[in-house]
Amino acid sequence: MADNVAIITDFIAAWSRLDAEELTGYFTETGTYHNMPVGPVSGHAALKQFIAGFIGNWTQTDWDVLTIIGEGDTVIAERLDRTKVGDIEIDLPCCGVFEMEDGKIATWRDYFDMATYTNALGG
Repeated sequence: MADNVAIITDFIAAWSRLDAEELTGYFTETGTYHNMPVGPVSGHAALKQFIAGFIGNWTQTDWDVLTIIGEGDTVIAERLDRTKVGDIEIDLPCCGVFEMEDGKIATWRDYFDMATYTNALGG
């Protein structure tokens, strides 16, 4: 359990480097990311493409962990994702539920209000 919490803590910190390949490496080969406002994405190739597209216009991001708990192969992380898109600053409250398998993310479900993000961008 403690190892899974440490892995997710490292994963969250890795987002600040904005490297889709590095982030994809935290997932199992068939891992799934379900960004709840949109459909799930599975497998390394699709994950890398999705993450790269998602962060493509970001100039900076730092995620503050507010609460993180783990039990067995499940880790839940409440966060405040602070992201810059150009000069626009967006603070997005999120909650991620991670299902782990052999030290990798098998499934990640992220819950947040998409309107908070899109409204900050003016759309």
